[in-house]
Amino acid sequence: MKKHYTLYALLICMLAGAFTSCSEDDLNPASVITTGEKVENDFDRWLVANYVNPYNIAFKYRYEEMESDLNYYTVPAEYEQAVQLAHIVKYICVEAYDEVAGINFTRAYFPKEFFLIGEWEYKNNGTFILGTAEGGKKVLLAGVNYLNQYKNSIASLNHYYLKTIHHEFTHIMNQTKEMPTAYQFITGNSYVADKWSESPYNAGYLKRGFISSYAQMEHGEDFAEMLSLYVCYPASQWQAWMDEAGEEGASLINSKLTLVKQYMADSWNIDLDRLRSSIQRRSADLEAGRIDLNDLTLK
Repeated sequence: MKKHYTLYALLICMLAGAFTSCSEDDLNPASVITTGEKVENDFDRWLVANYVNPYNIAFKYRYEEMESDLNYYTVPAEYEQAVQLAHIVKYICVEAYDEVAGINFTRAYFPKEFFLIGEWEYKNNGTFILGTAEGGKKVLLAGVNYLNQYKNSIASLNHYYLKTIHHEFTHIMNQTKEMPTAYQFITGNSYVADKWSESPYNAGYLKRGFISSYAQMEHGEDFAEMLSLYVCYPASQWQAWMDEAGEEGASLINSKLTLVKQYMADSWNIDLDRLRSSIQRRSADLEAGRIDLNDLTLK
């Protein structure tokens, strides 16, 4: 269905009217809605210098109907929070792979497009989508307009954004080079498809050999959850999960982790523990405030 942007803008003004008047003085000149004509701003130039030129990655923060999933109600990403997320993704995700695998790996395999939307994609089962990967090239990042609530906590950033990026990039790598066949048989009879968010599967999953509730969906999601959670969270958190899993659950999870590490080493020449160390160090830098998330200086 074609959206009429004039009506959309009018509706925004009407909703905002409960708090303030909708006038030209109130509007941010940096539009986040694509209407066919784009006025380049400092952020656009920064993205060219930091994403397009070195990696050929498009980081799309303006709303584009053709990039959106029309099965969900979506809203544009807010400009300021999109700027900050672009810095976070570059420093913690993109440059971590540069450091460990080399920039040529990142250029060749990292997703070529990020598309940002402001809201989560809510499903009718009470869950919501944090992000998706399409065709080995595009990653959708949802919920950008909540970034200000989570940016000062690396645990929250991991849960809502960073884990999603590593998870979706794992799918992209698996689409290029297949995951080990043996992986699907470790807990082969225990996958529950869409019931993963329902009782009793939404609890006790560690003891059943799954690193997250969502990992119970199917073996491809399980593999992506294993890799993304392992690199995003510190050793102390991983050990806490293994303690909770108990002997049997931890044995199953560690068997899966062995195959994930083997896959990354054999297929991509990436030491997963070295990647994890890079991500952890960069995460600590961010949490300590050593990264300016608003700097759009061209260097």
